[in-house]
Amino acid sequence: MNQFSRSELLLGAEAMDKLDKARVAIFGVGGVGGYVVEALVRCGISRFDIIDDDKVCLTNLNRQIIATRKTIGRYKVEVMRDRILEINPKAEVVMHQCFFTKETADQFDFSIYDYVVDAIDTVSGKIELVLRCQEQNVPIISCMGAGNKLDPTRFEVADIYKTSVCPLAKVMRKELSARGVKKLKVVYSKEPAMKPKEETSNSCKRNCICPPGTDRKCTDKRQIPGSVSFLPSVAGLIIAGEVIKDIAGV
Repeated sequence: MNQFSRSELLLGAEAMDKLDKARVAIFGVGGVGGYVVEALVRCGISRFDIIDDDKVCLTNLNRQIIATRKTIGRYKVEVMRDRILEINPKAEVVMHQCFFTKETADQFDFSIYDYVVDAIDTVSGKIELVLRCQEQNVPIISCMGAGNKLDPTRFEVADIYKTSVCPLAKVMRKELSARGVKKLKVVYSKEPAMKPKEETSNSCKRNCICPPGTDRKCTDKRQIPGSVSFLPSVAGLIIAGEVIKDIAGV
């Protein structure tokens, strides 16, 4: 018996061996990405690359699994690494404390990954991730818009070209088509986005408490989306399920 015995009862020993040997890169370990990592490590993935440049902020407490009063102000990749190792001390974790862009993409050797998870916010970053994975024939799953929504039951897994309603998915369809990308597995929601009820008292822009030295502070962002605990977590768990099933071949 071991800590993954209950998973093995469903997946089998051969699948568990595949999970143990797989190397997965998770770009963005916030609301969605944090839950992706959580589910992957608890299911037997033991080799991780985690990529994020942000620090845990007070406003992350409502939805991010790594956010607690004790972790505020710490880099997310460091907190996520510690959590992974607390669950599985034998895991291998490579931290990349950076913001993924076309300019920083050359820091990564995508050929070493068995799977890539896109849980970042910027369209340009998402497109670059897809293109890099396509070059190396690496499987990738991408999360579309999860902000300003309240119904976790509306999430679906689909090819990007079969999506609808989601504004981010619409932009991605256009941009990827223009670049000759034929397919992309995504998790998205058809729920129409709500308009944030932003007021002076709850605005991150006016009351930013990001630690000194934090890049891309809330005051620099054009829009701060609303979010709740049960929305990005569900998206992350759905993504993790797809990664596990694809790697394990079940």
